Amino acid sequence: MSPIEAYTVRFGAWYKWFATVTVMTGTIVTTAASTMVNVALPDIMGAFGLGQDQAQWLSTGFLAAMTATMLLTAWALGRFGYRLSFLGALALFIVGSVAGAASSSGTEVILARVLQGMASGLIQPVAMVVLSQVFPREQRGRAMGIYLIGVVLAPALGPTLGGYLVDEYNWRDVFLALIPVCLVPMAAAAAFLPGRDTRQESAALRFDGFGFLFLAIFLVCLLSALSNGQREGWNSDLILSLFALTLAFGVSFVAWELTYRIPLLNLRVFANVRFTASCLVAFVLGAGIYGSTYIVPLFVQLVQGYTPTRSGLLLMPAGFALALVSPLAGHLGDRLPPWLPVMFGLMLFGLSNGLCSGADVDTPFWSLAGWIVLGRIGLGLITPSLNAGALRALPSELLAQGSGTINFVRQLGGAMGVNLLSVLIDRRTIFHGDALALAMTPATSAASATVQQLSRLLEHWGNPFGTRLPSGAPPAAMAYLETVLAAKAQLFAYQDGFLIVAVMFFIALLPAMLMRRGRPV
Repeated sequence: MSPIEAYTVRFGAWYKWFATVTVMTGTIVTTAASTMVNVALPDIMGAFGLGQDQAQWLSTGFLAAMTATMLLTAWALGRFGYRLSFLGALALFIVGSVAGAASSSGTEVILARVLQGMASGLIQPVAMVVLSQVFPREQRGRAMGIYLIGVVLAPALGPTLGGYLVDEYNWRDVFLALIPVCLVPMAAAAAFLPGRDTRQESAALRFDGFGFLFLAIFLVCLLSALSNGQREGWNSDLILSLFALTLAFGVSFVAWELTYRIPLLNLRVFANVRFTASCLVAFVLGAGIYGSTYIVPLFVQLVQGYTPTRSGLLLMPAGFALALVSPLAGHLGDRLPPWLPVMFGLMLFGLSNGLCSGADVDTPFWSLAGWIVLGRIGLGLITPSLNAGALRALPSELLAQGSGTINFVRQLGGAMGVNLLSVLIDRRTIFHGDALALAMTPATSAASATVQQLSRLLEHWGNPFGTRLPSGAPPAAMAYLETVLAAKAQLFAYQDGFLIVAVMFFIALLPAMLMRRGRPV
């Protein structure tokens, strides 16, 4: 008898609901944390003088840590059991939350987010495993529906709660707010989650330490190179060295996983073309989900001047739409070929970001909210069918490895998406700024007319910057123009970011088409 079965006998028919509330409360807390901090990014950037290339690590660090630790779930459950794994992850989350609230530098906040991400990477898979075991086979669909609603609803409410805390209190309270909630699932886990399954063989508990080390160094080097390339120079010795280490440890990870008897990540599942196509779509999906939730709050706060609360409210309708669509999409996924909802969802999300690429400082709140809702409906259609289609392509003996692999690929896409979007926005801001500055010449009639009008205004009210420049333009006029052009360049850069996400999702239609081919091998 398994530990879950023993607890079912002990607590009776109600046990599945006790266990469900326990693990879902912990899941909701940690998934909400993944988006709550996004609305506080401008305040944290101002508090520690961080540039966007550094601030994106608050999201990237969380996602990268979650990506790596997700692969430790099977080992942690075998070695420590459900109760200790769940309690240990929540304790680590509390440590990260306290460290984030007490941070005195940008580096400390980033490290705190890494701790939170590590905890989240363990809790989410543990919750999925528990739900799949406490519900009978014929009710697994209901169990996954419950899990999915919690996972998608929490990130939707997170920005709203985070925005309110930033506006009414302080960005540090965003870290502290979830700590009391963590105590509830910790107390419940002590009562309702079982310990380790002593029936497992000792070989199954062996930890792939080298594989985890290679993967961790690969992720850190890759993301560090991408985030620091703009500041250090892409041809600098530091960045080239980081890319070289990325390649070396990436190759080492692949070689080790192919030869190790109990690998952290079974790479042989990629021999199945249909599964590999699903993973390519999952990578783009992760980049789209986390990339959009990263740049939307920044866009509306830095370009449109929204408060953190208002930027959080902007994402709330989209979250509710996703929570409502997901169960329906799961039902459709059982009745339709998986590639069909996936392709339709990709087109909807691509269209959503294409519409957002036309947003400017005057775009109404409900127009933006409606475009984001359209994208979340697309995501709701993609996720259940993508997972089902990927696993259907595999033989039964590879289902466990396939499930872990596609989740890993999706999270990796999220970390990469946030990082690359941040780099893109920085580079395009500089590009558009230079292009606009080149247009401000005496030969440009619009530029000359603007300078003349500003000059007359300053002649009337006085020039606080001193004497005129040799060209006849007051320094104050040029300073004002620089401010206007910088804001315009930033607007254009965010528009480019939305456009790139849209193009990515339309390109993902190609691997989605490959999901129609192939059979389990």
